[in-house]
Amino acid sequence: MKYDIKDLGLADQGRKKAEWAGREMPVLQLIKDRFAKEKPLAGTKISGCLHVTSETANLALTLKAGGADFSLCASNPLSTQDDIAAYLVSEGIPVFAITGEDNDTYYSHINSVVSEKPNITIDDGADLVAFLHQEKPELMSEIIGGMEETTTGVIRLKALANEKKLKYPIIAANDSQTKHMFDNRYGTGQSTLDGIIRATNILLSGKNFVIIGYGWCGRGLAQRAKGMGAQTIVCEVDPIKALEAVMDGHQVMKMEEAAKEGDIFVTVTGGLHAIGKSHMENMKDGAIIANSGHFNVEIDLDSLEEMSETKSTLRPFVEEYVLENGKTICVLGEGRLINLAAAEGHPPSVMDMSFANQALGCEFLKKNKLDIGVHV
Repeated sequence: MKYDIKDLGLADQGRKKAEWAGREMPVLQLIKDRFAKEKPLAGTKISGCLHVTSETANLALTLKAGGADFSLCASNPLSTQDDIAAYLVSEGIPVFAITGEDNDTYYSHINSVVSEKPNITIDDGADLVAFLHQEKPELMSEIIGGMEETTTGVIRLKALANEKKLKYPIIAANDSQTKHMFDNRYGTGQSTLDGIIRATNILLSGKNFVIIGYGWCGRGLAQRAKGMGAQTIVCEVDPIKALEAVMDGHQVMKMEEAAKEGDIFVTVTGGLHAIGKSHMENMKDGAIIANSGHFNVEIDLDSLEEMSETKSTLRPFVEEYVLENGKTICVLGEGRLINLAAAEGHPPSVMDMSFANQALGCEFLKKNKLDIGVHV
């Protein structure tokens, strides 16, 4: 069996973490028990591009129990838990993921799981699907369908479908009510603050906390930050969502104004450059910036580099940029998902619901033929 991980010796530590998470994932356990008896995925090759966490381990073992040949790579270079990767390899699951892997290794690992010639793909951000379409289109003839976990991934896939370029059907697990209303809202809300606090050890109470984006993730984050005593400010381009934020008790401002007020900024948009050069030029000295949307493109890091005279690492997940005007801006987790870079991601009880959708979605794809497109 091929694999590429940091250290197989970490397997027992990973087993303990996965079993602990499994105690909070009763729905997935019920599915796993049924899968073990019925083997609905027998003979099916499934390739996953997901965060390699203790919760994902429970999904992987559920798919294996169902008879699937499952292989896994990371959907984020910083989110892999190396002990979990080792545990899954010890359980006979090929894993290609190492914490802190560089960009070339990241895509090499995606290539490794794609080379397994999957029948079903499971994605978290659509990087695997994009890689297949761009680099390995010849492998898509055997694919019956795929699953997508995130809002960002669904946006990418719908764009691909609208351009008539999507080559196989995708089930948008993210759009299920049992996913986005719980995982996105409660999971993101709690785990983002967990990541920020672990990275900085900062007191949130009294801070001007700017949430950029008021979708389900933004709602949850704003609610939790307010509960911690922060002065919450929401930036949102959709007027209905902005009004909802006001009714929920938050200040609402344009980003141009919020940039001058905020102590902590978190992007949760799934878009490009939600924090741009003009915003950073007007921020307070010592402003803290983090991302909890998806890819590390929500903060214009290239412009920040150009604006800065020096950059230094103050703590493991805190990089301080000293601007030409003498002000400093601190970026957390390289602008990647702060809840997975500096913390452990969503709690298992909400991932139980999300991964139940993924497991059942794979079974549905095996039993039913769908038209090419993005399905809910």
